[in-house]
Amino acid sequence: MSEKPSIRLYIHDALNTDAALQLSRPQSHYLVNVMRCKAGQQILLFNGINGEWLAEITAADKKACMVSLLNQTRSQENEPDVWLLFAPLKKDRTDFLIEKATELGVSRLVPVITKRTQSGRLNIERLQATATESAEQSRRLGVPEIVEPASFDKIIADWPQTRRLIYLDETGKGQPLAQVLNENTDNLGFWIGPEGGFSADELDALGNLTFSVAADLGPRILRAETAATAALAIRQSVADLQPLTHDRRP
Repeated sequence: MSEKPSIRLYIHDALNTDAALQLSRPQSHYLVNVMRCKAGQQILLFNGINGEWLAEITAADKKACMVSLLNQTRSQENEPDVWLLFAPLKKDRTDFLIEKATELGVSRLVPVITKRTQSGRLNIERLQATATESAEQSRRLGVPEIVEPASFDKIIADWPQTRRLIYLDETGKGQPLAQVLNENTDNLGFWIGPEGGFSADELDALGNLTFSVAADLGPRILRAETAATAALAIRQSVADLQPLTHDRRP
């Protein structure tokens, strides 16, 4: 059996048997100029809806590559319905957070402006491209949505109360995260505070919500991107012990 192609691309087109598709100019440039692909070479495509498909390049042009779909290699799978809320960080650290959160299965990334947020400028289009590239490389079948930044108060006011909200409390008042999850690993959101943590007023506001719970990651003070990665890794570890029951397909 031949190995699967190493190149995977996320596209917005519908994927079905014998379809012929034209790739975007950036994707065509990537295939021809960066990866040196030629007509007849095979790649993998996914769109978050129709699973993963094997495709053959029929015309290798840096401005508009054409591909023909051959067969489906993986059916679309349920993905966890997990949101990650975070305070914007410096560019490289935000990129790291987006990349790791995508690899660990987050479905939505929500930047939040808190009292101690030190960086409020974000290029959502660029971050979405980072998430897409991470999904391509990690063999995910979907790409998380990244929304525009919102204020602390707006997030609380608009939060769907049927979705559990787990916020990381650096003051030590929360329970260990694995215990908080207690096998409830879907239809929830993690909220990672900014550098310096949530303010006292923000912790009071979070603690008064009926749908929120404080969690703790241990005795060390973690950087925001480290805390996010650790929390999501713990969730995935707990989730691996039971089947995913929430059906969420884009």
